[in-house]
Amino acid sequence: MKAATKVAKTSRTDAEEQLNRFIEKFERADQTLIRAVRKVLRKRFPTANELAYDNYNFFALGYSPTERPSDSIISMAAGSSGVGLCFVRGASLPDPKKILLGSGNQTRFIRVESVEVLSRPEVQELVAAAAAHLAYGIRRDRMGHLFPSIAG
Repeated sequence: MKAATKVAKTSRTDAEEQLNRFIEKFERADQTLIRAVRKVLRKRFPTANELAYDNYNFFALGYSPTERPSDSIISMAAGSSGVGLCFVRGASLPDPKKILLGSGNQTRFIRVESVEVLSRPEVQELVAAAAAHLAYGIRRDRMGHLFPSIAG
């Protein structure tokens, strides 16, 4: 299956239904974790656009000030190896506790075994640092939108 490249223009209800279909492909425990992580990220970034992608490797939810995935600040990725929190510009973030994994030029991640991982101070500091490194901010005067991808 090819990675999705087209963003769907759907109603909020249709988008939520499509998102639920993506999540329902996982085992029940992973579904619960994905929904819990989404709830935390939605609360932290209420005005960000939520970009959902379902491809052959991962299901991901990115949080972006625009509809462009490349502008995402952070994303939750779920696959056969579990759930992770990806910092799109993680290579440039301060990481004094050395919790970020990965060796790419840009992205770093942490594994999320439970939603409690997101409440750890070192993780909250990374999330805050990621948001602060934006060239432009997420607007605070509107609600973000959910844009599920069209799997192709």
